[in-house]
Amino acid sequence: MLRSLRPSALVIGTSAMLALPAAVAAERIQVIASFSILADMVENVGGEHVAVTSLVGPDSDTHVFSPSPGDARALADADLVVFNGLRFEGWMERLIDSSDYAGPLVVTSEGVDQLDYPGHAPDRAHGHDDHDDHAHDDHEDEGHADEGHDDHDHGDQDPHAWQDLALGQVYVVNIRDGLIEADPDNAEAYEANAERYINEIEATGDEIRELLTEIPASTSVITGHDSFGYFSQAYGLRFLSPVGLSSEAEPSAADMARLIDVIREQNVQALFHENMTSPAVINQLAEETGLPIAGTLYADALATEGEASTYLGMMRHNAKTLHDALAEPGHDDDGGDDHGHDEDSHGHSH
Repeated sequence: MLRSLRPSALVIGTSAMLALPAAVAAERIQVIASFSILADMVENVGGEHVAVTSLVGPDSDTHVFSPSPGDARALADADLVVFNGLRFEGWMERLIDSSDYAGPLVVTSEGVDQLDYPGHAPDRAHGHDDHDDHAHDDHEDEGHADEGHDDHDHGDQDPHAWQDLALGQVYVVNIRDGLIEADPDNAEAYEANAERYINEIEATGDEIRELLTEIPASTSVITGHDSFGYFSQAYGLRFLSPVGLSSEAEPSAADMARLIDVIREQNVQALFHENMTSPAVINQLAEETGLPIAGTLYADALATEGEASTYLGMMRHNAKTLHDALAEPGHDDDGGDDHGHDEDSHGHSH
């Protein structure tokens, strides 16, 4: 009888062991994040209490993403949905509506000091005095494709606020509050994780600012599309883009000719690819100007692996890549105002 019991006991014991991770997983709240950068933030704040799914993965383009029926089902089963807002995910409202998701929503950009896209608001500089009326209180206004616009129209405000680490802290606070709403039993853990993460963000911001003081403020940087406005404001570099807002756009011959003139007139020393935009335009600029392509920057998506596979790693990678290509030894802008938030000459000329 003992022999007959032993296999049963072994099966029961093994089953219990196998069931344990499943039980732990079942206790985690299910969080859907719209793209990889937000997913990493949620994982840092949620820790062991969350299971995070990113709708748009690393090295993938949120601009061209098209939700599937499976994505709608994933939202329907989620405990929390996290997205950027400011029309960055033009498809998001439609997806939420089609999923019948009724749980809490986190709009991570809520409360940030928004930047205008220069081409969309020609009468206003890049200050923020007029933007309170653009704040979004709920998802009804977020990601909404107005009549006459497609899913990739961002509206008048630049949605890439995470590119300023100080605003990244606002994202973390919004995520923390959303997690607490969805899972109040673990509120203390979310608060502690958020505090730790914000401290890491502040330290990374100091590191980046110190690194970039060796780059002259007059330096212009050419990237694939217009996604570094907040980085420009925070850290004092001038970014130009051959295609403007959309990662899908193709510049006209006239656009390219104008940009080549700008490159020759200004202090442009290097070109940069972006991980989720076509390299063709930047390669063409390199051929026509003789400038080197100094590396890859990450704006809208994390890398699949390596340093840039986390939000803070991505920000450090970008700063190091810019520094290595553009720094002038012995140069230090620390005594000026070019690297502070009060600067208005962020140079988004196109």
